[in-house]
Amino acid sequence: MKILVDTNVILDVLCKRTNFVETSSRIWKLCETEQIDGCISAVSIPNIVYILRKELTPEKTCQMIHQIMMIFDVIELKASDLKKAAEMLASDFEDALQMCCASRVKADYIVTRNIRDFKGSPIPALKPSELLERI
Repeated sequence: MKILVDTNVILDVLCKRTNFVETSSRIWKLCETEQIDGCISAVSIPNIVYILRKELTPEKTCQMIHQIMMIFDVIELKASDLKKAAEMLASDFEDALQMCCASRVKADYIVTRNIRDFKGSPIPALKPSELLERI
């Protein structure tokens, strides 16, 4: 099974978000142990760094990026993804980019807590808990 993990699920673990860290950590572990083929869009990395910028030194930022890249395949962002995402006329351009990347790499699911924004996705979106129930 191949999944694209949305930025918020990565941040759940990195920020130890109380209500979400347990299920999101289980998703990370499944990807880390290669029980699931996990990937993230390259757009997630700068978004994560931006959100955590006040908490991270450059050294910690580097360590965090290396950790993420050891667990998840980072899907490059292509010009065609930008064009397709713009044409989707989605309310959230980043979510549209996630959908385009997931579709291009033929992911089975997008794992996100924000499934509402992925209703028009060609790849089904599941909450971390929903994915865990399916495996």
